[in-house]
Amino acid sequence: MGAAAGAPAPALSLRGAALSYGDHEVWSGLDLDVAPGELVAVLGPNGSGKTSLVRTVLGQQPLTRGRVQVRGRPPRAGSPEIGYVPQQRLIDPMTPLRARDLVRQGLDGHRWGVPLPGRRVRDRVDALLAAVGATAYGDVPVGLLSGGEQQRVRIAQAVATDPALLLCDEPLLSLDLAHQREVVGVIDARRRAGTAVLFVTHEINPVLDVVDKVLYLAPAGHRVGTPEEVLTTESLSDLYGTRVEVLHHGGRVLIAATGAAGEHDCHPARAVDVEGVR
Repeated sequence: MGAAAGAPAPALSLRGAALSYGDHEVWSGLDLDVAPGELVAVLGPNGSGKTSLVRTVLGQQPLTRGRVQVRGRPPRAGSPEIGYVPQQRLIDPMTPLRARDLVRQGLDGHRWGVPLPGRRVRDRVDALLAAVGATAYGDVPVGLLSGGEQQRVRIAQAVATDPALLLCDEPLLSLDLAHQREVVGVIDARRRAGTAVLFVTHEINPVLDVVDKVLYLAPAGHRVGTPEEVLTTESLSDLYGTRVEVLHHGGRVLIAATGAAGEHDCHPARAVDVEGVR
């Protein structure tokens, strides 16, 4: 399926994509386009294949069937077309690596330790730090930064090559609400500049205002559409095989399972932010 007349070609395209591990099929029949300047949130319970999807797009995990393309070509590991923001994880406070050193790895990680032309690289690193609001701590060891500050630096590193596609693998994990908003704002600024974003998350509400489409992976299949189309009682009940109530209130999505999860043994409350519902 090609792009509509006059519409830009998708930065990411999957057609009939299926992934299995042995006899276990993780997902199948997946069709998805992510256009330049579009943010698609990937939701689903643990084990639904969100991380496997990221690995597939990174060129690290081949599909069992179907096709995946980044800007019309099969993805390959280390491609400058793809930026990757990993989950928040602790960095040893004693590490000597400064924030600007981490960003520079996004430019010349394959040549780390080899001197490069100084001024040009420094200017580019400074510009990247400024773009994510991290100029003030560019010379601070990354292990001494807060979780939100570290994620800003990781985003700067991920976009150092000006990628067409930005993959974010639960970048809000373990961050408080204030830092979540900051990180979402930085990623959204990149999206508005024209980068396609695939955003894996367990919590939709922090990104709900900037999401264009949702891909929901679940035990009984998947859905792709706008948040209003996918995050409904009918849709999620079908995906989980049990009654799932979805409420939209005050610009937030509240989700709770009301039936027995049965053989799937998964609770949708773990897949979507359910502030006030636990």
